[in-house]
Amino acid sequence: MAGFFALSKNVIQKIDKLLWLIIAIVSFYGLLLNISAARASGGFCKSQLIAVFLGIVLAFLIQFVDYRKIAKHYFSIGCICVALFIFTLIFGTNITGISGVNARAWVKLPFGMSFQPSELIKIGFIVTIAKHLEILNNLSEKRVRNRKLSPKMKCLILLAFHVFVPILFTHLQGDDGAAIIFLCIAVFEMFIDGIESKYFLWAITAFAISAPLMWNFALAPYQKNRILNQFNPESDPLGVGFQQIQGKISIGSGGIFGKGLFCGKRVGDGSVPIQESDFIFSVSGEELGFAGCFLILILMIFLILRISFVARRARDQLGVNICFGFIGLIASQCIFNIGMCLSLIPVIGVTLPFFSAGGSSVICLFICFGIIQSIRVYS
Repeated sequence: MAGFFALSKNVIQKIDKLLWLIIAIVSFYGLLLNISAARASGGFCKSQLIAVFLGIVLAFLIQFVDYRKIAKHYFSIGCICVALFIFTLIFGTNITGISGVNARAWVKLPFGMSFQPSELIKIGFIVTIAKHLEILNNLSEKRVRNRKLSPKMKCLILLAFHVFVPILFTHLQGDDGAAIIFLCIAVFEMFIDGIESKYFLWAITAFAISAPLMWNFALAPYQKNRILNQFNPESDPLGVGFQQIQGKISIGSGGIFGKGLFCGKRVGDGSVPIQESDFIFSVSGEELGFAGCFLILILMIFLILRISFVARRARDQLGVNICFGFIGLIASQCIFNIGMCLSLIPVIGVTLPFFSAGGSSVICLFICFGIIQSIRVYS
C-alpha cells in the first residue's frame, strides 16, 4: 500500500498539469456547444457527458502505466486492430447519410449504444507505428547473408504495408475520411522520426501516378461529386453543396461575438445537417461569432504546442513519435474539419477533436491523452 501511495504521489507530481487544464477547458467548451446543438437534434448530450467522464477516468489511470510497457505489446495491439476492422466489416452497422454516404464503420453495443472501432484503432496505430519506427532505427545497414534486401529495407517495406492496411480497411468500410487521418498520423510520425525525404518523394510520385485509377475505381459517385462541387459550390445548393452552404451562412451570421450561447436560431432549428458532429464549428460561429471560432483555434494550437513540449522532454524517440502521432491526429482533423466547414475542402466526414459529438472519438482521444501524460511522467 505504501508503494502505491508513493507511486501515486510521484505521478501526480510529474504529470503535465497545464496540459490537463487545457484539455479540461477544451472539453467544457465542447460540451457547451453540444448542449446548444442538442436543441435541434437532442438525445446525445447525456452520452457525450458520460463519454467525457469515462475518458477522463481512463486518461487518469493510463498515465500511471509506463508507455514503453504499452508499446512493448505492439504486435498484439496490431492484431487486435486488424480483428476489429474485420469484425466491423462483417458485423458492423451501415450508416447512410446525405449525398449518398453509405459507411459500415460502427458496431452496435448493448442499451442502444454504438461504437466506432476506427477511433480506437487510430490510437493503436499511433503506438504501433511509433514502435515500428523505433525498430527501424535500431536496425543496421548490414545485408543479411544470401539475401538482396537489407534488414532496414525489409522493415521499410513492412512499414509501408503497416500504413496501407488501415487505409485499405477504412476505405472498404466507406470511411475515407478516417483513411486520410491514418495517412496523416503516419506522415507526422515518419517525418519527425527522420525518414529520408526520398521515400516521401516516391510515395508522392506513386500517388500521382495512381490518382486516375483511384478516381475511376476507388472513389464513390458521391465523393466525386463533392470534389467537383468545390470548383462550383453553388452548382447544387440543395444537394451536394447544401451542408457547406448552410454551414457558411451560420458561421457568417454570428458576426464578431455571435448571437449568444444557446440563442442561435439556426442552431435551434437544425439548419445545418449534422451540426453536432462534423459541423460543430458552425455552432460556435453563429452563437459565439468570430471570437468563439478563434478561441477554438487558439485552444487547439495551445494543446498541440503543449504536447510538443512533452515530446521535447521525452526520454526516447518512441515517446517523441507517439506525441507527434497524436499531434498529427489532432492537427489533421482540425484542418480538415474546419476546412470543410469553410468550404475550403470537400466534406470528408472528419470530426473536430474534443468538440464534435461522438462518444467513441472522445473516449479514445482521452486514452491517447493518458499515454501522452505517461510519456511526461516516465521521462
